[in-house]
Amino acid sequence: MASDPTDEGQTTDDRIRRGAGRLLARGAAGLFGVVGLVGYAYFGFYELKPGEAAVILELGRYEQTVETPGLHWHWPPPFASDDIVDVSRVRRAEFGFPSDGAPSATQRLEGTVQTRDNNIVELHFVVQYRVKNAFFDRYRIADPTQTLRDAAQAAIREVIGRTSIDAVLTEQRGIVQSETREQLQGLLDAYQSGLRIDSVELKEVEPPAAVRSAFDDVISAAQDRTRKINEAEGYANEVLPQGRAVAAERKASASAYAETTVAEAEGQAGRFRALAAEYRRAPEVTSRRLYLETVEAVFARAEKVIIEPGAAQLLPLLQLGRAGSPAAGPPRPDAAVGVSGQ
Repeated sequence: MASDPTDEGQTTDDRIRRGAGRLLARGAAGLFGVVGLVGYAYFGFYELKPGEAAVILELGRYEQTVETPGLHWHWPPPFASDDIVDVSRVRRAEFGFPSDGAPSATQRLEGTVQTRDNNIVELHFVVQYRVKNAFFDRYRIADPTQTLRDAAQAAIREVIGRTSIDAVLTEQRGIVQSETREQLQGLLDAYQSGLRIDSVELKEVEPPAAVRSAFDDVISAAQDRTRKINEAEGYANEVLPQGRAVAAERKASASAYAETTVAEAEGQAGRFRALAAEYRRAPEVTSRRLYLETVEAVFARAEKVIIEPGAAQLLPLLQLGRAGSPAAGPPRPDAAVGVSGQ
């Protein structure tokens, strides 16, 4: 091994001290290099909170989208970079005539829409949306907010343009909101905007001020019509079940009466057949028994007075009818009947 020319004329101690110094210098340089490398790697760490997404670019090219919350790492700049996007925050965009204050020229233009029947309505509607694709939101279109506003106006004009003014002002507002949301979402997906529409809400829908009172009368009449129809349907729903219940009750009573009458008739017919058979076997006995049963049945319905023989000679006339019946009037005080005891 060749010796260092600077070592000539030096003692062994000098050479040892010189070698130790070079070794320490190399160690310090290595330590500083490691520290610098660790410090440089530190710039590649990033943290995601819940509801955030990071778009990772490596050398300017899209690499991936990270949505898992926590601590992550990528190559430090300039080799890679991250763009963190809040994908959970609900954003809001208002259009048309505001409820407070006079509208500006832009708001008036946004809120004036023509209906299918060539009428004009003044709108104030709100679109709520959020980011569903962080990469598309950052790098597909230059201005996502303005794109949303333009697409929202196109969607609301298309939907209201095929709807009558009465429908927009009254019963089909919910349908207009739903169709506008679907139309707007389709446009934004076609543009690859990376936005998701949560809702489209019509805050105010009014005709122009010059004809507003006439439209208010029309709406009031339509509401009265709806109220009357609801009242009539409610009355019908109350009366019809009662009528059906009465009809069912009377039908059941008639069926029961018919079954009872038929059963009685069949019982009487069976009794007559039995009596006829007995009469053929013993005519005199059967005739006597029928006579006695008939007399018993007649006297069972009549008022009777039993007098012991010899107890009295004269009695008031006794009406042998039901008490209180029209056929039997009150007894006359001068009428009397004689009963002789034997």
